[in-house]
Amino acid sequence: MTGAGTWSIAEDDHRRITEHLGSLLQESQARCALVVDRTGQLLANAGDALKFDPAAFASLTAADFSANDQLAKMIGEPEFASLFHQGEKESMYLADVARRVILVVLFDNRTTLGMIRIKVKGVVRELAEIFREMFDRSAAEPRASRVEPGFADEAEDEIDRLFGDL
Repeated sequence: MTGAGTWSIAEDDHRRITEHLGSLLQESQARCALVVDRTGQLLANAGDALKFDPAAFASLTAADFSANDQLAKMIGEPEFASLFHQGEKESMYLADVARRVILVVLFDNRTTLGMIRIKVKGVVRELAEIFREMFDRSAAEPRASRVEPGFADEAEDEIDRLFGDL
């Protein structure tokens, strides 16, 4: 499984993330929890089956968080670490994790916002540690796409040979 940009989620990482989501749901009585990256890709989810398009939801979640980051800056805050959207029957709580992913918790009247906030706080710390490990591991891995020294000069010479002096 992959992540955004230059990092990826290994099977063990995904399992650990999903276990934390499951514990959060059990302890808070929330319906569903999702982890979305800042580019709008759904990375993991647990709980009730989704009754909507998960790709569209992930994309809108990332856009919502990004828009709220801009609103925070407008009022003099560097960011909003969490967002809450309350509906008549359903609500959602979004929390920043490691400045690269978003934890989304969907809940109804079986629980309270206070309970969600308390339980999310601990899970965000645990998930942040998992994601930091993933980011560190990805940063330490050699990149296959790195250009060898002198490649640009050789490529330029080859182009000149192919096309001459146009």
